[in-house]
Amino acid sequence: MLAVEAGLARAAERAGLAPPGAGAAVTLAVSEGSFDLAAIGRTGAAIGNPVQALVKALAGLVPEPAAQAIHCGATSQDILDTAAMLLARQALTAIGADTELAADACAGLARAYAGTVMAGRTLLQQAVPTTFGLVAATWLTAIDAARAELANVRHTKLALQYGGAAGTLASVGDKGPLMTELLSQELGLPAPVLPWHTDRLRVLSLAAALAATCAALGKVARDITVLAQTEVGEVAEGTAGGSSAMPHKQNPVASVVILGCTKQAPALLATIAAAAEQELQRAAGGWHAEWQPLSHLIELTGSAASWSAELLPGLRVNQARMRANLAATHGLPLAEHVTALLAPTMGRLGAHELVAAASARAAEDDAGLADALLADEAAAARLAAANITRADLYRALDPESYLGSAPEFIARALAAHARGALA
Repeated sequence: MLAVEAGLARAAERAGLAPPGAGAAVTLAVSEGSFDLAAIGRTGAAIGNPVQALVKALAGLVPEPAAQAIHCGATSQDILDTAAMLLARQALTAIGADTELAADACAGLARAYAGTVMAGRTLLQQAVPTTFGLVAATWLTAIDAARAELANVRHTKLALQYGGAAGTLASVGDKGPLMTELLSQELGLPAPVLPWHTDRLRVLSLAAALAATCAALGKVARDITVLAQTEVGEVAEGTAGGSSAMPHKQNPVASVVILGCTKQAPALLATIAAAAEQELQRAAGGWHAEWQPLSHLIELTGSAASWSAELLPGLRVNQARMRANLAATHGLPLAEHVTALLAPTMGRLGAHELVAAASARAAEDDAGLADALLADEAAAARLAAANITRADLYRALDPESYLGSAPEFIARALAAHARGALA
């Protein structure tokens, strides 16, 4: 807010609305002055926002006639909204840097483990095989998409707010457009087409981009907590945390803290979206409702991004455990592959029923799918009719034989990331 007032004073001097030296005097007071924040808060509570109290305190530090430059043509919402844009710009720069580190780490994981086969899981149960490289590439594309949206908001949505009491800037006469342009130059914020006091789409776009970033980072953290479970053990954080009660515990603390941040984002976004409907030229309550959730959403996203930038470069991957967990199901995740081999001779539905029955027997007997198929006379006859030998069956049950387009998808994700990094 002080930076906005200083920029406004310099703009007023340049526009001829304040005496020479006024801008420098206010800027000096802003940089060297001492402000009683508690007193400003108490006074601000009585009038619904802190700007008037801040302006009075600032004016007391500036000699006349330079004090005329303070708050020139502005209303309280101009100062607070523009201050929010300045803070958002700083925050998006920091969040962008941390998410770039997180994305680069994901790219490294995708590249290093492109051929590391593991169980794909749907509804928390083993499905068909995938690779850890593809898992990391999926994280990468989501984080890169979130980064792109953050950058778009930073470059196209953040803008100066300067409209005066009701968006007309009548108090500065015919110099409203000039003052807007000069203030834009002073603060380095784009000048909007017109004041946006009750058009809150800029704020909503900012909040949505932050919430989307939380969603992308939360997805990574959730996957890591699931894969790091004792019974799964496929990944581990580089520096796991202990427990105050259980000496053996190695908790995925970074992932837990990230989730603690990201799970709050949807409710905060909902509040900001609800507050976006604001009446006439200035809102009664809707504008005020934005302050806390927007500030908190920025803080939470920044924290989640910072933790992610530390977590991902140090993530430990247990390739042997991935292979062992996949092998523990004795080929059942490849049932779809066997069905595809049988489908040309007995139809997809018939093949599905045959393999489903064999899979049920294999699960009940804790046996392999191949053994369950070959031990059943009807199933064995079907395999023979399809010219599927025992060797063919075992090849079909090799996880590396059923990875589909995983290598191509990883390559595409890495290429897209490289293009984005160069842009």
